[in-house]
Amino acid sequence: MLSIALYALALALFCEATTRVMLASESLSGGAALRSSAGWRLAWLRRQTAERPIYHSFDQYHPTRGWTSRPGVVADTFGPGSVHINSAGLRGKSDVPIAKEPDRPRVLVFGDSFTFGDEVRDEEAYPAVLGELLPEAEVINFGVHGYGHDQMLLLLREEGLRYEPDLVVLGFVRDDMERNLLDFRDFAKPKFELVGDQLSLRNVPVPPPGQVLAKSRWRPRLLDLLVIVRDNYRWKVGLSKRRMNALTTVLLDEMVEDSVTEGALFMFAYLPHSEELTFPDLETPGHVFFENYCAERAAFCLDLLPSFREQIAAGNPIKAAGHWHGRGHRLAAEGIKEYIRDRDLLDL
Repeated sequence: MLSIALYALALALFCEATTRVMLASESLSGGAALRSSAGWRLAWLRRQTAERPIYHSFDQYHPTRGWTSRPGVVADTFGPGSVHINSAGLRGKSDVPIAKEPDRPRVLVFGDSFTFGDEVRDEEAYPAVLGELLPEAEVINFGVHGYGHDQMLLLLREEGLRYEPDLVVLGFVRDDMERNLLDFRDFAKPKFELVGDQLSLRNVPVPPPGQVLAKSRWRPRLLDLLVIVRDNYRWKVGLSKRRMNALTTVLLDEMVEDSVTEGALFMFAYLPHSEELTFPDLETPGHVFFENYCAERAAFCLDLLPSFREQIAAGNPIKAAGHWHGRGHRLAAEGIKEYIRDRDLLDL
């Protein structure tokens, strides 16, 4: 019996060591692994340093949202002096008082890295360009890289509505839907579960980086591999897609309801990227969800995919891989401006 137990222990240790080596390789733990919180946590472990405990150098830990931008930072992340974070942790060089100016409507723009403006300077990000195109209004960028709609909802409730918005704009990126199912992405994050048709918040307070790091060192990698396999199976058979669509619907509904309750209008802007721009006839599940949601809710929705494809067809290239450069941001801002003006969403 002792020899069998020793053999079983040796086999378990061998499997664990082999799995650790396999998952330490970026080529083997990327791709499908990133449809699982376990895969994202392993990616974070590979890049984690004392200087960059979250993702970017300007990130900081946040107990309810996982991470946010560190107030008062000037960073060279996308070029010399390209990123300024104001005293409230929002992208931009200027501080914004919570109380808005009389007779000047205020627009809050929520979203992920496309809204924050990864790969471009402060003034090139589409919320900044929108402010330039709507000088009568005050436009504030509430975008944070890597956020799902769950984190955006919490940010709206915790900070956004204090700014007395007249209009809330959500930059809808299809990737954010998958993030709603995760409790780890760029770092550990909150996660809502649907209990009936009600949201139940889990994984809050979010554990700080040091605690996550210490716990992850001793977590069996074989268990991580099994979780990754399980999560990919759920995607393959359609279980995760159904959960994602149902959860995203309620999260968006809550954002709209909270905004309207506080006297603000709400609009969605679909932000296309990657293969949607490379393949002109491609219809992604995220775009289908967006169209169906907008039709069912009769919501204020701007689909920017057609205008982006028209520009590309006319010989005006837009960066598809990664994030847009300046041309894409300006095109998005121009489309949002026209939509706002055409529908009188602001008293301008």
